[in-house]
Amino acid sequence: MRYELIIFDWDGTLMNSVPKIVSCMHAAAADVRWPPLEDSAIENIIGLGLPEAIATLCPGISPEQAERLRQRYSHHFVSGDTTPMPFFNGVEEQLAKLRQRPRQRLAVATGKSRRGLDRVFRETDSGQWFDASRTADETRSKPHPQMLLELLAELNTPVERAVMVGDTEYDLEMARAIGMDRVGVTYGVHSAERLAACQPVWMADDIPALFEWLHG
Repeated sequence: MRYELIIFDWDGTLMNSVPKIVSCMHAAAADVRWPPLEDSAIENIIGLGLPEAIATLCPGISPEQAERLRQRYSHHFVSGDTTPMPFFNGVEEQLAKLRQRPRQRLAVATGKSRRGLDRVFRETDSGQWFDASRTADETRSKPHPQMLLELLAELNTPVERAVMVGDTEYDLEMARAIGMDRVGVTYGVHSAERLAACQPVWMADDIPALFEWLHG
């Protein structure tokens, strides 16, 4: 099926940013003297807005400590951590090909902040690929479908002509909530079993498989 609008998650779907997110969260937790976190627990909350992620990751944390952790995480992510964040191999070439298709529109729905997404757009010159984007701090966090509803309205696209692509159940559940087709990618943070439970129309194990299906 040819979709007029393809909506991508960012972290773990287009960009291999998971190692940096994990590293920065460990550093932030140490800064605020929170008990050590498991890598798997940090990976599990990738995709949520940062306040929601911290609340899930650190049950019982006080509002003051949560805000301090948020600030320290942002510091490490922006300037304190040098872990590379490359696009997954082939992403840039494949997005450019999609942009060449007549009447094809692309968008981003991410747990990043607006400041964070705009920063990576500038640093990678990737904002040119997308017609619209939504971030967790300017609407509701995943898995609530509000960001998808806003993208559909902005781009005047009926839900049946759009698809959501993501590596977490948060991505797929927000699409399922409004009857939008959804594609899971198994090379990100959530297991194939968790993604399959969200009833995606397709699951891709790598970038070539994903874009071959999207081009179909």
